[in-house]
Amino acid sequence: MTEIRRIQVSPERAGERLDRFLSESLPGVSRSRARNLIDEGHVTVRGKAARPSARVREGEEIAVRIPPPRPMELLPEDLPVKVLFQDPHLMVVEKPAGMVVHPSPGHPGGTLVHALLSRADRLSGIGGVERPGIVHRLDRDTSGILVVAKHDAAHAKLSAQLATRNMARLYRGIVWGRPPEASGIVRTRIGRHPVHRKKMAVLPEPGGESGSARGRSPGRAAVSRYRWIESFGPCSLVEFRLETGRTHQIRVHCRHLSCPIVGDDVYGRSREVRLAGVPPFRVSRFLLHACHLGFSHPLTGEWLEFSVEDPPEFARFRESLLREGEPG
Repeated sequence: MTEIRRIQVSPERAGERLDRFLSESLPGVSRSRARNLIDEGHVTVRGKAARPSARVREGEEIAVRIPPPRPMELLPEDLPVKVLFQDPHLMVVEKPAGMVVHPSPGHPGGTLVHALLSRADRLSGIGGVERPGIVHRLDRDTSGILVVAKHDAAHAKLSAQLATRNMARLYRGIVWGRPPEASGIVRTRIGRHPVHRKKMAVLPEPGGESGSARGRSPGRAAVSRYRWIESFGPCSLVEFRLETGRTHQIRVHCRHLSCPIVGDDVYGRSREVRLAGVPPFRVSRFLLHACHLGFSHPLTGEWLEFSVEDPPEFARFRESLLREGEPG
């Protein structure tokens, strides 16, 4: 059944690109999904079809037609994904490192979505054909917990919890060095790197000396809390709590704090990346793990919490550092 959603533009959102405005206003709709809806003629402004780059105006009403999901063209695959919880409305799973969450041109198979299709009788369609059930994502090399929606009502309510910061997400990572304080909070804006467009970066605050002339930063607000747990050799184990969920947020914030994640060849410093690839310190991935997830059940309202242990790579890397530090 086709659904029509109507959104009015508030004064503080005026001037935003239409595709960005929709992705931030419609729970479960990514920016690429918003662009597709616009390109397919499902979005109208003042009764006329719009373009993704159009700027929204204060007081405008935007109508969005959400078509019913097309029949899934993906085939289930029996892949190693642990199911922590499942009921008729959602699944909670532990994703292994090295697995991409959803299909893309470079990853047509072997994704978490393919594994989910072999374990669930249905998945929500809000995210589009290639992202059924996906409420939030983890990078390919980040292991840990994800919640997956089985129908659109559950998807919308879970996405709303993410948007209002009512979902508890904890990560543990091994970093080079240690944070400047035992605990703290990082508040920045994160957006595309101005030169290396496949990377994210901390960007200037609005109105700053290097900010845009209009006083509007191209980045989005990003907030992470951290807590130092212990140090061993040149590295530390740190816990992170996300208040927002920007692309590569923890990795970018660790780089910003001058303590990059071990094994991160995108945001780590070159010397440290080389060391992480040399025996006995060799790692095959960056050492970041989504260890805890808490949220309200989208139908019952019951608060649910799930935790998993650190992956074995953490202990192996720590032991290799301690062995190297022992007197000969």
